[in-house]
Amino acid sequence: MKYTQGKYIIAEKSAIAREIYSFTISCPEVAQVAQPGQFVHIRANGFTLRRPISICGIDPVKGTLRIVFEIRGEGTAEIARLNKGDLIDMLAPLGHGFTLMDTDKKVALIGGGIGTPPMLPLAQHYGSKAVAITGFRNSSAAILQEDFRKTGAEVVLCTDDGSAGIHGFVTEPLSELAAKGELGAVFACGPMPMLKGVAAICKENGIYCEISLEERMACGIGACLGCACRTVRNDEEYFAHVCKDGPVFKAEEVLW
Repeated sequence: MKYTQGKYIIAEKSAIAREIYSFTISCPEVAQVAQPGQFVHIRANGFTLRRPISICGIDPVKGTLRIVFEIRGEGTAEIARLNKGDLIDMLAPLGHGFTLMDTDKKVALIGGGIGTPPMLPLAQHYGSKAVAITGFRNSSAAILQEDFRKTGAEVVLCTDDGSAGIHGFVTEPLSELAAKGELGAVFACGPMPMLKGVAAICKENGIYCEISLEERMACGIGACLGCACRTVRNDEEYFAHVCKDGPVFKAEEVLW
């Protein structure tokens, strides 16, 4: 795993929803090697442990990465105080990303809440072959919808309260697509119950599926063993580490 640690300039900053921020970071050497599904580990001023944040955009030509994150505590609140022109202390790119495959069928990209951002680089890769199905609590929490449309992907929005798009969960439109036999693969990131439901649909319909797991991390490089998860490979159960072996796993490997 090739990664670098450095302080990089924030080229752009914007608030895209309540307590959700988008940073574009100038880091040419990272942008050259980063892959969809990987993450960055950011040190917040005054804090010892870094915060893992998924990569939301990769532009090797401009030499930038984009991250989108939600304030979930004091550490991410401190990161959100950074502004355009400030330096951000980052370890990147980390982890095992999504598989980029050739397929003639559609590819479903499933994002739940703040698990939506890592789906955007996949949409940029698959373009019109992609169906981006994203779910949020309500319309005010929905993010990145126009970004997905710009990739050429079909966009399906779901909200828990029905204030925008489909009233319901992302598993409902996914089930409909799966039943039609139109999907060659499914990629997903979001809350564990959502991922479990997505994996079950794919298993029932014989569809290849990869999921990105979220776990609390300390080191981010597999040294502290703090982000272990139960998986199975070659019929043997073992504890994998989300930061190093993941965060992306084949759905069939995860023990729910």
